[in-house]
Amino acid sequence: MTKPVTICDVQNFLIQTNGPGTRFIVVRVLTSEPGLYGLGCATFTQRFRAVYSALEHHVKPFMIGKDVSRIEELFHMNMVQGYWRNGPVLNNAISGIDQALWDIKGKMASMPVYDLLGGKCREAAAVYAHADGRNPEEVVDNVRKFQEQGYRFIRVQMGGYGGKSSTFPKPEGALDGAYYDPRAYTRNMLHMMEYVRNQVGDEVELLHDVHERLSPIDTIQFAKDVERFKLFFLEDSLSPEDIEWFRPLRQQCSTPIAMGELFNNPHEWRLLIEERLIDFLRMHISQMGGITPARNAAIHSQIYGIRTAWHGPGDTSPVGHAANLHLDLWAPNFGVQEWCRFDNLVYDMFPGLPVVRNGYMYPNDKPGLGIDFDEKLATKYPCKDEVDWWTQTRLPDGSPAKP
Repeated sequence: MTKPVTICDVQNFLIQTNGPGTRFIVVRVLTSEPGLYGLGCATFTQRFRAVYSALEHHVKPFMIGKDVSRIEELFHMNMVQGYWRNGPVLNNAISGIDQALWDIKGKMASMPVYDLLGGKCREAAAVYAHADGRNPEEVVDNVRKFQEQGYRFIRVQMGGYGGKSSTFPKPEGALDGAYYDPRAYTRNMLHMMEYVRNQVGDEVELLHDVHERLSPIDTIQFAKDVERFKLFFLEDSLSPEDIEWFRPLRQQCSTPIAMGELFNNPHEWRLLIEERLIDFLRMHISQMGGITPARNAAIHSQIYGIRTAWHGPGDTSPVGHAANLHLDLWAPNFGVQEWCRFDNLVYDMFPGLPVVRNGYMYPNDKPGLGIDFDEKLATKYPCKDEVDWWTQTRLPDGSPAKP
């Protein structure tokens, strides 16, 4: 009987490349086979040290000596071995291992991960970029720049999430924070979208991210108001705590809805899929536990005619973006992929990072996830302990609000 390949070490790296908000957690699983290792993404940028500690002190000791071929078993055992489960810290730690094991399996089989999943349904994945601006004119300028680069899907925002503003009066002694006015936000975004659509026409697919900044009833009104702009989708219009509000939202308007980047637990997306209350799944692959649960969610959603649009911001590591792409190429119900446009430093640090040409992201067809890691370069960019500012959101009277 052939001796199994086992895990002999789990190395965890904390990297910060582009200032606040881009703290990556990359996992490297070493095996008993010389030169054979896998990479995974465990990035929870706001609580990176908690994930690192979970990996080092809990997940790593459990994984040493395990058979690398048993991806499914190890995913489920990791989920229950800590007893409490489906929290963001644990899920991200599990994801780092899960993605690395898929990478290893692909290398052992001399196949890309998308072939292990069942093979390609497409040669490349359509991506969307983010066009922001201080006013509608700037947004249009940025949309046109992306169009010139071949992008056909473009997310339009103005003033960041919630259209942040410091112009409204605050109570005396109001605390510092990222203030925004939800009612002003809806008025300003409607004006911006009308201007953008009139300027660029109907050929470009526009998207917009509410980022759970509105109350449920205001969300429904906003989703109805944007119907006339024919958005490709409206993202995170409600928060995970307001799942029941998706029913009246769906009943009252036809705006396509995308949801999921804050989800941890399969029961959070199961209801939305089975009642067909959304149109696109937006989960963060490491937040949900890795490739294994993402594969299952994609298969589940295909039955109900729901497409994927995995979370792909700058605080998903390059390894996580590679994992997204393999799922995109395989899934018959792929919709579109968010893309953050990494700089040259990140491409140098992660050889094999997918490239985008003319609005499409292409794989390199190497075995596994097809991405590597320059540890020597990465050690020059350690993570720093910082308090995130943008998540300290407040309403005009200073009340804490969801970010």
